[in-house]
Amino acid sequence: MALKVYNTLTRTKEAFVPLEPGKVKMYVCGPTVYDYIHIGNARPMIVFDVVRKYLQASGYDVAYVVNFTDVDDKMIRRAAESGVSVAELAETYIQAFYDDAKALGVSEAKHPRVTENLPEIVEFIEGLVDKGYAYESGGDVYFRTTEFKEYGKISHQNIEQLQFGIRIEVDERKENARDFVLWKQAKPGEISWPSPWGEGRPGWHIECSAMAKKYLGETIDIHGGGQDLQFPHHECEVAQSEALHGQPLANYWMHNGYLNIDNEKMSKSLGNGLNVREILKNVRPGVLRFLMLSTHYRNPLNYSQAAITQAANGVERIENCLANLNHRLAGAEEGEAEQQLIRQGERIYADFVEKMDDDFNTADAISVLFEWVSEANRYLQQERVTSGSLNRLLADFERMNQVLGVVLESSEELLDEEIEKLIAERTEARKNKNWARADEIRDLLTDQGIVLEDTPQGIRWRRR
Repeated sequence: MALKVYNTLTRTKEAFVPLEPGKVKMYVCGPTVYDYIHIGNARPMIVFDVVRKYLQASGYDVAYVVNFTDVDDKMIRRAAESGVSVAELAETYIQAFYDDAKALGVSEAKHPRVTENLPEIVEFIEGLVDKGYAYESGGDVYFRTTEFKEYGKISHQNIEQLQFGIRIEVDERKENARDFVLWKQAKPGEISWPSPWGEGRPGWHIECSAMAKKYLGETIDIHGGGQDLQFPHHECEVAQSEALHGQPLANYWMHNGYLNIDNEKMSKSLGNGLNVREILKNVRPGVLRFLMLSTHYRNPLNYSQAAITQAANGVERIENCLANLNHRLAGAEEGEAEQQLIRQGERIYADFVEKMDDDFNTADAISVLFEWVSEANRYLQQERVTSGSLNRLLADFERMNQVLGVVLESSEELLDEEIEKLIAERTEARKNKNWARADEIRDLLTDQGIVLEDTPQGIRWRRR
């Protein structure tokens, strides 16, 4: 079947048809860089990284943009508290983002910053003012929501039903309470930039509209982000962009579900936020990716120690299979891959594609990955194996893992010299029937996270 994508705009799964054959333009809302990324940020990072990689594996050339909001109220407050400039604060956490993204196996993207695109943002707002969709009041510029008749189509509410929530205060400068800010007048001492309406800085929503246009065009294929961004952020993006250009901002809108911590919504008030940097001190990156992908991206996901343990067990099962394949490969007979094994591999990958084509169903795709594990383990039980078959099994795995990325570390990582010497010493002790020393070395290696297994083909090791 062809790729189908659930479109938030239409609330249906639709056949994916790109604007230009063979190419995909994709924009995902990135973080405000005033702190380390938290576990909630990690979910869209990983989800849309997999979407991108699957599109690439399907033959598409993907232009992928994830922005940085490097100036806003939170950043100004945090910079003042920390005694640094907003620019210094942003640079610190942008570099941290790159480090964390790399650790999570997230591929590089185009990462525009708000502060590098001020002329384009101002020009965008001017265009809205000229068309009557925006107005200046008291040094601020607002968007007239009443002028955009489709306002509410992403969140599927009409304009009378929309509520901004308790964080939005009544502002007498607005023509309508629902109007949102495009340009904010600077307060004394705040970082600011010149504009036709005076010194200030852009509002949050206008940033993404302007950067999506600059780097990808007036209409793009896929716009992604967390479910929490549907309203007001994406609603406002749609209004701005489509009011100015008279055409869709994006043909497909994708939103990942909420992430809970121990079955409770992650929030500052509960104090249950977890940053990725701290998590990765105790949880391997591949395990975190596995957890994020073990639930369909549109469904809620619960982060807990039990869930992490289950994910770690799943990754360990895969890695043990890979270790066994590589171990047998070292002493395997030369020979071509067996035809039955080739056919099984093709069937498994076809199943993988079918699951991913169904709105990027990574949960079911992981189930297919475990079918591969079962087939590989069955083959490994044979007394005679060929190098061609083993390499084919490894290639079949890599084809799926290059999309999912649940095994990030090399399964052929070398031991350091000290551990190699200990293994050699243990082998010699066993030859000399010095069982006490052999057991002592085994326990020592276990304490260092090295598990030894005696197999008919010799000693093999794996990391816990």
